[in-house]
Amino acid sequence: MAESFGTNPERYDRARPRYPDALIERIVAASPGPRVLDVGCGTGIAARQFQAAGCTVLGVEPDARMADFARRTGVEAEEATIETWDPAGREFDAVVAAQVWHWVEPVAGAATAARVLRPGGQLSLFWHTFQAPPEVSQALAEAYHRAVPDSPIKFPRGVQTPPRAPGWNPYQQMIDKATAGMRQAGGFGDPQQWQVDWDQHFTRDAYLDLVPTQGNMTRLPPDTMAQILDAVAGAIDAIGGSFTMSHSTVAVTAARTPALYSGGDDQAVAGV
Repeated sequence: MAESFGTNPERYDRARPRYPDALIERIVAASPGPRVLDVGCGTGIAARQFQAAGCTVLGVEPDARMADFARRTGVEAEEATIETWDPAGREFDAVVAAQVWHWVEPVAGAATAARVLRPGGQLSLFWHTFQAPPEVSQALAEAYHRAVPDSPIKFPRGVQTPPRAPGWNPYQQMIDKATAGMRQAGGFGDPQQWQVDWDQHFTRDAYLDLVPTQGNMTRLPPDTMAQILDAVAGAIDAIGGSFTMSHSTVAVTAARTPALYSGGDDQAVAGV
């Protein structure tokens, strides 16, 4: 699944939500300088937002199709996983990962981040969670399970049916695992969890463009995907042809501790 997102990088870049300005601004403000390493940069969505905020960004992306798209949009990108990437002595003021850290081995990833971060530099990992209208969520879940009855995925990631209580976070287990990885790798202060709440309005066509970019959808045959989209389109038409979806972008951040810092070749961090 991790390798399937590059099937259609143009649609991925077009349809995927951007990150709230308040999140970008908070990460930039907490960083000691402008150099950012974007882990799993994909098509460069977050990278371009950090560039617009005045940062110099290097992306690391294992999918050649996604990395090529990012480069065509002005993002410098190197093809590698963060676990195998060679920093070649380079240092950064922030390491960020947008919607990708669950694909990373958490201790090895945190150890690499600690190795390349300057004192006080921030490791910031963040994910979107969202709540579509119940009619849309239900139509999507039911159509998915009719089309893929043997799927082990109960509902598409991030979609809750029926609606969950405010503050419910489907990524909490991943955040807990990432936090444990930071602590085990060493070199970081106490991780802090926070979130930014925001809304996005979707027309029917915009939401139908987004659905095929979700991880459990990217490998479906075209005819199966068409059946799912037809059902979702009908549900959106039934509620007026558009809707506003509530999002929370949840983040966990930790600062590189100066005490263990000795430059780009730091050997005091576990796994380095």
